[in-house]
Amino acid sequence: MILVLDDEAEVRKLVAAVLTRNGYKVVTADNGDNAIKAHKRSKHPVDLLLLDVVSPGLSGPMVADRIVESQPGLRVLFMSGYDHTNVVQRYVVEKGYALLTKPFTPEQLENKVREVIEAPAPGAR
Repeated sequence: MILVLDDEAEVRKLVAAVLTRNGYKVVTADNGDNAIKAHKRSKHPVDLLLLDVVSPGLSGPMVADRIVESQPGLRVLFMSGYDHTNVVQRYVVEKGYALLTKPFTPEQLENKVREVIEAPAPGAR
């Protein structure tokens, strides 16, 4: 299952539609608090967090930190239109997370999600 966080309804709908069409189960959230609640409520294991870096309330990196703490080794893919900001550099580059730069095509989304899911889990050697 993929947990998607984006505060823009149209982005959430597009991402969910593309991923569902590719066979993934998707749960969406419109803010960080709701993403954490969705993770806690989930009856299915989460395979990937697909998080917008900037979101209302808790940012994508804050959500990742909290969820990964409860599910170590979880794969994380950030989305951002601001790929050179300090936040993106700290949480993507320094922590080794993947980044999908907005705007992206459905094909770019499909390819990046597949790449991250098929990569060894963080911490696996």
